[in-house]
Amino acid sequence: MFAVLRIALRALRRNILRSFLTMLGIIVGIAAVIVGVSMGTGAKAEVDKQIAGMGQNLLVVMSGNMARGGVRGGFGAAPNISPADYEALRREIPGVVAVSPEVRANAQIAAGNQNSFVQVSGVSSDYASVRSWQFRSGANFTEGDVRNANKVCLIGTTTAKTLFGEGVDPVGQIVRIKNAPFTIMGWLAPKGVNSFGQDQDDIVIMPYTSAMKRLSGDTMFRSLSVQAEGPAIIADVQTNIYELLRQRHKIQPGRDDDFMVRNQQEMSDFFNANNRIMTILIGFFAGISLVVGGIGIMNIMLVSVTERTREIGIRLAVGARGRDVLKQFLTEAVLLSIAGGGMGIATGFWLAPLLTKYFQFPTLISNDSVIMAFTVSAVIGIVFGFFPALKAARLDPIDALRFE
Repeated sequence: MFAVLRIALRALRRNILRSFLTMLGIIVGIAAVIVGVSMGTGAKAEVDKQIAGMGQNLLVVMSGNMARGGVRGGFGAAPNISPADYEALRREIPGVVAVSPEVRANAQIAAGNQNSFVQVSGVSSDYASVRSWQFRSGANFTEGDVRNANKVCLIGTTTAKTLFGEGVDPVGQIVRIKNAPFTIMGWLAPKGVNSFGQDQDDIVIMPYTSAMKRLSGDTMFRSLSVQAEGPAIIADVQTNIYELLRQRHKIQPGRDDDFMVRNQQEMSDFFNANNRIMTILIGFFAGISLVVGGIGIMNIMLVSVTERTREIGIRLAVGARGRDVLKQFLTEAVLLSIAGGGMGIATGFWLAPLLTKYFQFPTLISNDSVIMAFTVSAVIGIVFGFFPALKAARLDPIDALRFE
């Protein structure tokens, strides 16, 4: 076996540039597999991290999903979750720890001579708990602030930096939102960018009553965030929410719901669907590259058989069997493919971090992708090298010795 490997390596070194060019298709294909899978894995990990950062044991109730005149509306198409629905969820669903509605509006916020256009979220006093949001300083507003629609708010890290400067504690400061003075009660800990590339820290949070009264003018909610006691009862809570809202919205059996309820796993699956499609597409084009690389190996091995016909004839004449010749050429093809696969893996390990560094695209190289890439490269060598090796093994010794 070692003799076969030694002869194969000597044959490949004899035309090292040609060997490298033959491996190039395999290198590109394997690198594309490594990078593509790492992009999909990294994107999934980032989505899962963002979903987990939304809160523990979370369900989101979203208005919409209505069909009118043959047209189905999506999330938020028609705000139809009422304050009475919100109160009913708090009182009547067993296993619910906290509930917070969410009212959103974009508004100009000013402090001194600085101003910024930010997203304002109107929520309940449970929101920070539901969404696992910590405070850098200050504290949350109270249920009394919500009842009285007080002019108080919480501020995100990015907004605070824009208005007051780097590292300045904004708690106790006054900001003006639509010409109304709001007192900052809490400075939120940073959460970073979400899966859509949106800065979650460029935000102002206030009681939903204040937002509805002074900003949006809404009387209905587009969504509710619900926190269950534990993961074991999430499915039961989700079912109970469906039943309660169908009853309150007077939806008859067989009719479509005018709302949606999603748990964290469903949200993760929804956001990861696009990642899976992207990974499949990259894998498809990488597969084409690997096939092209395999054809290149077959082509060069056929050329090698032609160039070494006389050598093959001498071997057969002095006692070598056909299977020995088959083994020799198949070993050369597999070595070409595995060497290309190894270089492709190294290239993938080099390229994946560059995507993260220069394009801020999350990547995560998994051991499974490396094993898969190495296995595929070996299989390509066997599949595409078999025909040239078989052709060499079937040469007639006399004809081979006469070949010029």
